[in-house]
Amino acid sequence: MFGTGIFGNVAALVILEIRRRRESKAAGNRRPALFHILIVALVVTDLTGTCLVSPLVQVAYAKNTTLVGMAPESESACKYFGLSMTFFSLATISLLLTMAFERCLAIGYPYLYSRYVTRKCAYFTIPTVFLLSALFCISPFANFGSYVQYCPGTWCFIDMNPESKKNRVYANLYATVMLVLVLAIVACNLFVVYQLFRMYQRRRRNGSVVVHLRSKSERRALSMAEEVEHLILLVFMTIIFIICTMPLVIRVYMNSIGKRTESHPDDLVALRFISINSIIDPWVFILLSPSVMHFCWASVCRAPRGTARGSIFKLSLSKQNSAVQQELSRPTLEFTENCNNQSEAGTL
Repeated sequence: MFGTGIFGNVAALVILEIRRRRESKAAGNRRPALFHILIVALVVTDLTGTCLVSPLVQVAYAKNTTLVGMAPESESACKYFGLSMTFFSLATISLLLTMAFERCLAIGYPYLYSRYVTRKCAYFTIPTVFLLSALFCISPFANFGSYVQYCPGTWCFIDMNPESKKNRVYANLYATVMLVLVLAIVACNLFVVYQLFRMYQRRRRNGSVVVHLRSKSERRALSMAEEVEHLILLVFMTIIFIICTMPLVIRVYMNSIGKRTESHPDDLVALRFISINSIIDPWVFILLSPSVMHFCWASVCRAPRGTARGSIFKLSLSKQNSAVQQELSRPTLEFTENCNNQSEAGTL
């Protein structure tokens, strides 16, 4: 898990840097977009979480001991592991929500987005997300919530089935926060899908004036293609996070309404699910990168392998333009033929 997480996140960062340099060179050294900054922050967060958590497990296995056994008096290793797991799970889903909300504003409210949302917002939002996540995760050190060790002794996390009522409230609060964030991400993605569908309908409805707005239509098609790429990436990341998060949320709610049992195996399964999210996320990004998506799209549409971004959309637009031009030129041809016939008749 450690090797896969490191390799995947580093590969994702390399792909992001290559894309940034390519786009900046094409756009004349333009600064990276807000979405690019947010996704870099997400990948760096996953990479940092993997580097800070997994080596501790390797040490525990090397010493043939548990996390609590590494510091039995203070249980500092176990608390550190639980704090890291909780913090990075909250920070990751919060950054994912920020990305979804950014796309929501960019598509649904473009004027508001261009006027108020800048790259400086990312430099303010990202530290705020980290700060709020850290404040929530240090609550167990103030006797509100607790971190416990799970079998086989190499996992520590929030006690999902605590004895005290105060710790049970903390566990339910964590599950509720995760559930609300997931529902907010789903709502933002659905809103983006609705807005993109409306854009597509408007573009088809205005097809009769494509000739007069040809360059603008092509730019709109290319912009829409980029938005669809962003949406597909967000949707798949959201699905992965729901799969990895919901077992833990369900376990916390079930434990709060059921009888308390020690070291429930289902709790460990839920914990393993949430731990693999930071490993899967970069691979989702790699597989859904624009180059891979263009290759798949070109294969499905039977286009040449070297098709550049938006060329398929340009091809469809050119077909529409040629059809519209034929329709617009047909009355002119008929009028010219009638004039020629009349002049020939007058000559005769």
